[in-house]
Amino acid sequence: MANLELARVQELAKGLWIVFKSMFEKPVTIQYPEVKRPVASRFRGRHVLNRYENGLEKCIGCSLCAAACPADAIFVESAENTDQQRYSPGDRFASTYEINMLRCIYCGFCEDACPTEAITLGDNYELSYGSRREAIYPKEMLLVPVPEQGAATPQQVEPGIFTRSVPVMQDPTD
Repeated sequence: MANLELARVQELAKGLWIVFKSMFEKPVTIQYPEVKRPVASRFRGRHVLNRYENGLEKCIGCSLCAAACPADAIFVESAENTDQQRYSPGDRFASTYEINMLRCIYCGFCEDACPTEAITLGDNYELSYGSRREAIYPKEMLLVPVPEQGAATPQQVEPGIFTRSVPVMQDPTD
């Protein structure tokens, strides 16, 4: 019985020593809204729909990302491009693109399936919703801003300029 009480006192002393020692250590608290912690290079955060340098959207409405999504979180509806109203190179563009962020498991399969590298998982980890409807991100919320040298979509272009939906890919050099 005495050994048991001695062991309890020793454990209590160890715990108090850890508390006393930590009182003099520098705190590791980060002032979150003002200071944001950097994320790892492989971090998968909020989705973004990318654009080309000329402002056209990279998404061609092929729905391969939706087919690859194991959680069925992506909905894509495509429409036809015309030379008077061009959103992306090629024949089609995504007229509706929605991601249900409550369903998304951030696996990156959508990123891997995209032939034009239109959808990528960014580094934004600030995701909060007040309702289920706010968790469904529409295309307008996902698109990156138009680059400085680009023009907003839809664009009016000369006939015959865009003949390929998917750009010519280069072999990796590394």
